[in-house]
Amino acid sequence: MGELKSTDRKILFELMKNSKRSDRELSKIIGVSQPTVTRRRAVLEKELIQTYTIIPKWTELGYNICAITLVKVRVGSAVEVRYNEVRKRGAEWLMDQPNVLMAGGCRGMGVDSFMISMHKTYADFDEFMNSCRLRLGDLLEIVQSIIVNLAGNELLKPFNPLYLAQGETKLT
Repeated sequence: MGELKSTDRKILFELMKNSKRSDRELSKIIGVSQPTVTRRRAVLEKELIQTYTIIPKWTELGYNICAITLVKVRVGSAVEVRYNEVRKRGAEWLMDQPNVLMAGGCRGMGVDSFMISMHKTYADFDEFMNSCRLRLGDLLEIVQSIIVNLAGNELLKPFNPLYLAQGETKLT
């Protein structure tokens, strides 16, 4: 899609703030006609917007733990000959884990992969990690997790793209 036009950028970030807004509401906020918003929104939905979703109050759904897990793949597993096999095996396991919100390669802190997952209890998290070790343990050298208590008062800023959209609005 290239560089975003100003109108497209405004529509996108207003939708990040509230994706339930109608094209009519967006046109008033942005200051362009409703048909322009409808046309540009259709293009954004085709080329840039992956999906519309909600961000729930996790603890109200019973999810009390967010885990950020950092992984280092064994050196022998990452050789070119085995790379695709190892990647496929890891991806298959990840796709079977509905509580994994995001995972992929990364750089830094001596690790090369990460995953972010949600769990109802520590026992659920422990079972999840045991599944990881049983299915992928032969490929992994280091597995370290940071556990975030979503139910406590230590969470100062919960995950929400709204913040990015608000910051972007201040910049334009």
